[in-house]
Amino acid sequence: MPLYVWKGINQKGKKQKGEIEAKDLPAAQLLLKRQNLTSVTVKLKPKDILENVAFLQAKVKAKDLILFTRQFSTMIDAGLPLMQGLEILAEQCENPTFKKILKQIKNDVEGGSTFSDSLQKHPKVYDKLYCNLVAAGELGGILDTILQRLAAYIEKNAKLVSKVKGAMVYPTVVAVIAVVVVLVMLIFVIPVFAEMFESFGGELPGLTQMVMNMSTFLRQHWWKIGLVAGALGYIFVRLKKTERGEYLWDRFMLRVPVIGSLLRRVAVAKFTRTLGTMLSSGVPILDGLDIVAKTAGNRIVEDAINETRLSISEGKNIAEPMMESGVFPPMVCQMIAVGESTGALDAMLGKIADFYEEEVDQAVETLTSMIEPLMMVVLGGTVGTMLIAMYLPIFKIAGAIE
Repeated sequence: MPLYVWKGINQKGKKQKGEIEAKDLPAAQLLLKRQNLTSVTVKLKPKDILENVAFLQAKVKAKDLILFTRQFSTMIDAGLPLMQGLEILAEQCENPTFKKILKQIKNDVEGGSTFSDSLQKHPKVYDKLYCNLVAAGELGGILDTILQRLAAYIEKNAKLVSKVKGAMVYPTVVAVIAVVVVLVMLIFVIPVFAEMFESFGGELPGLTQMVMNMSTFLRQHWWKIGLVAGALGYIFVRLKKTERGEYLWDRFMLRVPVIGSLLRRVAVAKFTRTLGTMLSSGVPILDGLDIVAKTAGNRIVEDAINETRLSISEGKNIAEPMMESGVFPPMVCQMIAVGESTGALDAMLGKIADFYEEEVDQAVETLTSMIEPLMMVVLGGTVGTMLIAMYLPIFKIAGAIE
């Protein structure tokens, strides 16, 4: 429905303004009249010219989705009708992009669609896991419980991703600073020393000559270096988007020392947390594995989950194909086998997820403690080597004079 902006005076004589949805202008005026407003002016809200420019729109973050899910669950548990809950949450939402999405969902539900079908129209905000769990909650009449589980899952998953990203911020910043410092020295500082050394004459030390040659090459061919770097980056991105390239890159990342171990633990934590949440919400295991595979984030893990799903459909248990894949640690497979045999697989998956989330915390701390001194040594060593190279001729001249 169209959105109208209005201004008016309430019964206490105070000026008010706001927005209202209505099928047309007379309907909007009638709605405002019922609120006992006087001197009302209503007009169609002008469209934002940047509304369709995707990268300029505010993104819906995990915290927005968590807040919505928790509040909506509380409203449903309190007996508030679905439509009224959506309307309240849409009005109080501060994120303009999310507000627009919630209003569209409300309109779809009002038009006869189910809540889960309305969510599926916005896959960038509500993934397949969210939509399938909501559908299960609607069918089972436990939507409030499902939403609580979803909020807890999204919150834990967001914390997991945040920890991994946080561990990579420091080395990335130090690496960028190191590159900038080296480039500044090679482009601006080294040429000053080069002119001075040329005026002295004589043969320069090998290290000094090497650094000066690097500076000359960079200043003369910087555009070629930039062009080659850009081309290599473009080729890498294009190859990584191919099925084979994505597979090789994911396999390589899992084999990188320290980082590979961290990524494997993250994958196990995410897999067990997601599948456990789905099973405890009543989603069949085959459907759950299909959704978990698509949200794995790593092709090697995804293939292992799909193989497991295929084996289960042929009558095997879940632990055996997981063990054969070699992706999941033996302890995980054994605990899943125990959970499957006792009929408490969802609870066991939750315990595994808790354990591996703690493992991720420890791995992140270990990675950070290893990277910090290593980066400082690399940065200090690079800058120090360049400074020594520039001062060697000065020491040589001072020795000759002495």
